[in-house]
Amino acid sequence: MIARLLVGTFLILILPAPALVGQQAEVEEYVLDNGLKFLLVPRQGDPNVAAGWVAKVGSVNERPGITGISHLFEHMMFKGTHAIGSNDLKENLRVMQQMDRVKAQIFEEEQKLLDRWRLGEIEDLKDPANRSARHSKLLEEFQDLTRREKETIVKNEFDRIYTQGGGSSMNATTNRDYTLYFINVPSNKLELWFWMESDRLLNPVFREFYAERDVVYEERRLRIESTPIGRFREQFESMFWTSHPYGWPVIGWPSDVAGITREEALDFYDVNYAPGNLAVCLVGDFDPAQAKRLADRYFGRLKPGKRKQEPVRTLEVEQQAEKRMSAFADTNPQVEIRYHTVADGHVDEAPLSVMGQLLSGRTGRLYKSLVLEKKLANRVFGNQTGLKWAGYFTFGGTAKPGKDPLEVEQAIYGEIEKLRNQPVSERELQKVKNRAEANNFRRIENNFALMFQLLLAENSRGWKSFYDDPKKLQQVTPDDILRVANKYFSESNRAVAVYYTKPSNEPEDPILAGLSPAEKRQVKNIKKMIDQLPVDRANQFLSQLEREGLPEQMANIAPVLKKLVRERIKQLEGGQR
Repeated sequence: MIARLLVGTFLILILPAPALVGQQAEVEEYVLDNGLKFLLVPRQGDPNVAAGWVAKVGSVNERPGITGISHLFEHMMFKGTHAIGSNDLKENLRVMQQMDRVKAQIFEEEQKLLDRWRLGEIEDLKDPANRSARHSKLLEEFQDLTRREKETIVKNEFDRIYTQGGGSSMNATTNRDYTLYFINVPSNKLELWFWMESDRLLNPVFREFYAERDVVYEERRLRIESTPIGRFREQFESMFWTSHPYGWPVIGWPSDVAGITREEALDFYDVNYAPGNLAVCLVGDFDPAQAKRLADRYFGRLKPGKRKQEPVRTLEVEQQAEKRMSAFADTNPQVEIRYHTVADGHVDEAPLSVMGQLLSGRTGRLYKSLVLEKKLANRVFGNQTGLKWAGYFTFGGTAKPGKDPLEVEQAIYGEIEKLRNQPVSERELQKVKNRAEANNFRRIENNFALMFQLLLAENSRGWKSFYDDPKKLQQVTPDDILRVANKYFSESNRAVAVYYTKPSNEPEDPILAGLSPAEKRQVKNIKKMIDQLPVDRANQFLSQLEREGLPEQMANIAPVLKKLVRERIKQLEGGQR
């Protein structure tokens, strides 16, 4: 699942042009005896049904030691079931049990290495020279079992069945608060969807668990460690959250990703993928009565969970002083300023969200001031992010060539002071409300986007909040904005990251010709990761690139990366390394 987009960006991309007249999207709620909730939105016309379901679990529900397990599950849920994904189920399950046994023994050897590393007896945990004879023998045995497991697997059968049935856009996404699975299916194949999705919840088989764990590890290197400021952003996130579990990355810390066991995964699944912790949404041309019958028949087979999901216990402590971070990276000079604010649904979220609209965009205050008038920045933004358990407001700006990001920072503080001291005019506020009202019409026109947004709302405060929240935006007053600006935008409540361009005297590689400066920096960082890949990982990475591609914003560098990986494979197979 290498190609992932932020949910907000994803929804904007798939929404059509604004409609002249908004339509009501009537939602029928249907709850099964096992606690699983269905949201049914029948719409005639389009022969497809946007179908999705959300597991109310994300990185916030993890703990140290298994960070990243929610995202790993996103991968594992496509590996098939008892009926799908294997040519010999009995042998497949037997080999997997043997792999777990050997992996547990390898873990014991890894702990011995860790003790030696902790005491300074060795410097590199991954150096084969530091392994015991038993450790090396166990690794060989595990490689043999991996080969035998592959012989029992039918690759990508889950995806192929859907594709042959006319399904499209099958994917999933993991965030701090949720994991969401989605697809478009033809109306006449809706029963296929009910069987496929219920079967992977009822009879999942986490095939290639350890291989997929390595894939996630490589994804982490690609998306975080090999990007110009990925590791710095990760550090900033960890610095911003003092105590909250939002402080660790959704993709997980490297040592956790490499160490999660299948036993831990199964326990996590039993609790967090129980029917009471799930919600399903269908939007499109279907008969609600038939959908209910199919829901009872297929999803009704799921048993209620034996244990309820643990509540999020560790909350953020109040910040006492400003936090600052400075970094030199292969990026344009820029600044990010973040303030602790409120969670999704808090009474202060609406005025903070309206404030974000006042500040952002080409007609926003930040653009007019920092880009047009002061000519300090070429990109600026300000927005509220309300998560399920906490929230923050972010200001940011990229300095123009020759300008210092500290100048951009100070100019942003100037705009904040205006918000703290001068009430917003009714006219300026009404413009924002008018845009919000237009967006409110637009956001229910597209079936896929509506399905997505209803599930996100259901995950947080219930699907009805999707319709109630726009009313709150219309009720925001200038006094509300003045109040929240003074309540949250204090020096002691903020964290600041300042990025400077890292100087480089390296000659430019011809392969980078035609790319933008930002894209060149991105390729250089990813190339460092590619140059360290062994041949099996390189082939795996190339397969991912060709099968799943990259996010749209990285489309220009995809051909370059494929070329670099092919060169790496050719180099390794030629015996040069």
